[in-house]
This record gives sequence, structure tokens and C-alpha cells, in this order.
Amino acid sequence: MSASPAVIAAADPSPSPSPSEPLVPEVPSLQDAHQSATQAASWVEENWSTWLAIGLKVLLILVIAVVLRKVVLRAITKLIDRMNRTVQAVDGTALGGLLVNAERRRQRSQAIGSVLRSVASFVILGTAALMVLSAFQINLAPLLASAGVAGVAIGFGARNLVTDFLSGVFMILEDQYGVGDTIDAGVASGEVIEVGLRVTKLRGSEGEIWYVRNGEVKRIGNLSQGWATAGVDVTVKATEDLDRLKATLDEVAEKMGKEEPWNELLWSPVEVLGLDSVELDSMVVRVSARTMPGKARTVERELRWRIKRAFNAADIPIVGGATAVEDADGAGPTTAGPTAAGPTAAGPTAAGPTAAGPTTTASAPSVIVDGSSPQVQSSTPVSPAAASGGK
Repeated sequence: MSASPAVIAAADPSPSPSPSEPLVPEVPSLQDAHQSATQAASWVEENWSTWLAIGLKVLLILVIAVVLRKVVLRAITKLIDRMNRTVQAVDGTALGGLLVNAERRRQRSQAIGSVLRSVASFVILGTAALMVLSAFQINLAPLLASAGVAGVAIGFGARNLVTDFLSGVFMILEDQYGVGDTIDAGVASGEVIEVGLRVTKLRGSEGEIWYVRNGEVKRIGNLSQGWATAGVDVTVKATEDLDRLKATLDEVAEKMGKEEPWNELLWSPVEVLGLDSVELDSMVVRVSARTMPGKARTVERELRWRIKRAFNAADIPIVGGATAVEDADGAGPTTAGPTAAGPTAAGPTAAGPTAAGPTTTASAPSVIVDGSSPQVQSSTPVSPAAASGGK
């Protein structure tokens, strides 16, 4: 026997809602809002002292960092200004004209100031940032480890850039060279026209500009620091009187040291060092002097000019290279060498071509020894009659 539908509906404990009834959201009561506000107020009351302490600590860190950075940057600026004032004080004097290059000092001071400002800002602000994160109770160990790994990766990827930068910093701090110096950097040489933290610009002897990376410079020869040496070698005959030769050179040196502007360019008297070498028909006398940096070539040219004029006045010939000898017949000087005598003596002489004309060639040595040798027979030209008869 089956139950009726009315009985089954009455026995169902969970009747389904009617689809026509709307869903009304539950609205918190006034008591729930009061309870939430009470919990928030109690949480703020319990933690306000901690947040206030953290805020004051962060504010104090930031204020100290900003003030310390301004003080350090101002001290660096005063240091650079003092360096520039020192350069301006000596500029225009004899010492300033000889040893001080204003552009070089200015660029060096600017580079040093830029490096010091960057390092000071990085150290102060980086330390302040780490202290702020520590004040918020953030664990810095993973951050520092990640920064270390990133630094190693960047260092490997940009190692050439880092090497150039560090090399430039030490070159500038040690004042190895500056603007106006003439240097030999190994990879290039010339006059320094600009010094940077990464690249140094050189002006070559032919006007070209070399860009030299500071990290590629393994050695530096500065030709403009201290003093330079001017050396002149004078080659004369081996039969010259040494006393008269030295007296002439001493007179040239004394006269040059008293005249302007050579008395300022010469930092030591011109000295006759003596015989540098002695050959069978010549000897070399060495003359040397210390000069202002970069002026050795100028002093050498002037010294050669004066020595030549003095030797001409004293009738002292200067020799060198191929020595000219007088011909025995008085025809004039001929060049001494391997063609003066030997197998080619039968050819054209120094006076010009032979009487046979320009078509005459030098005969083989076998012609002189034996006129009927096979070499002579094979080199004899065929006459026109013989040529026509052979047809």
C-alpha cells in the first residue's frame, strides 16, 4: 500500500524554499558593531606604544642619515674648493707655470669629488635603509644573501667595466698622470687631453685621438713629470783634436745657458760627457743636459743648430754615413763602396757611360780569363749574315 503525497510532504524534515522567496543578506546588529569596535580599540591600545616607538626610530634614522649626508657632502665640497684655491694661488707664478696645470688639477679635483660624493651617499643611505628594515623587524639575512649573489653575478658580467672604473679611481687618486702630460701607456702614447674614471683620451703625434680603457693599462711611462734629458751625439773624424773639440762644445753650452728662453728650459748645465764610441775613421761625442719636462726635443734641436754653427766657424767637419774620399786624379770625390773596385770595374765608371754607348753591358768574368770559353761563345750575338745563311 502506498502512502499518500500529503503524508510524505508532512514527513520531510527539510522542506525546500519556495523559488518566489528572495534571499535577504544578514545585517549585523548593533551589538556586533559595538563588539568589533571594542576589539579594535583594545588592539590599538595594546600596540600603539610599539608602533609609536618604531615610527620614531625610523624618523630618527632618516633625519640622521639626511643630516650626515649633507655634512659629509659639504665637507667634500670644501675640500675640492680648497684644492682649486691652492691651484689658483700658485697659478701665474714661476712654480705654477712650470709644475702646475690648471686644467689637470681641475679635472682631477672634480673626479675625486665625484667619487667621494658617490661613495659617501651610497654608504650612508644604504646603511640607513638597512636600519629602517631592521626597525620593522624584517629578517635581513635572505636580503643580504640575495644581494651578495646579485653582486657576484653583476661583477662577473661587468668585470671589465668594474676593472676600468677601479683602475681609473686609483690612477686619479695617485695622480699618475693628468691633462697635458705626455705618457706612454703601452697600447698607445701621446698627450693626455682628458682623464675619466673609465677611459683616458690621448692625442697622438699625428693628431689622432686614442681612447684607452683604464683597465687595459698595465704600465705607464709619464714623460712630463720631474725632468727630461736632452742628448745630442756629434760624429767627427777620429783625427780631430779632442781638446779643441771639447773647448768648442763648452763654449756653445755656456753661451746657450745664459740666453733666454733656454736658461729657463735648461735645468742643468749642458755637459760634454765624453766619447760615446770610437771607430777607425770617426768618433762620437755625447752632449747631454736636463731640461723642463716635455722640452727635450726643443733643446736638442737648438743644441744641434748651435753645435753645427760653432763647428763651421772652428773648421771642424761633422761626418756620418758614407764617408767621401778624394779621387787620385783630382777629378772630385767619389763614393767609397763595393763598386769602386771589383768585378764591375769593366762597366760604366762614375763619370758616366762608356764610349760604346749606353747599350754596352758588363762582360762576364770568363771573358777576361779565357776569350774562347763556352760562356763567351754562347753569349756572342749572331750576325745577320750567319742568320740568313742558316735558313
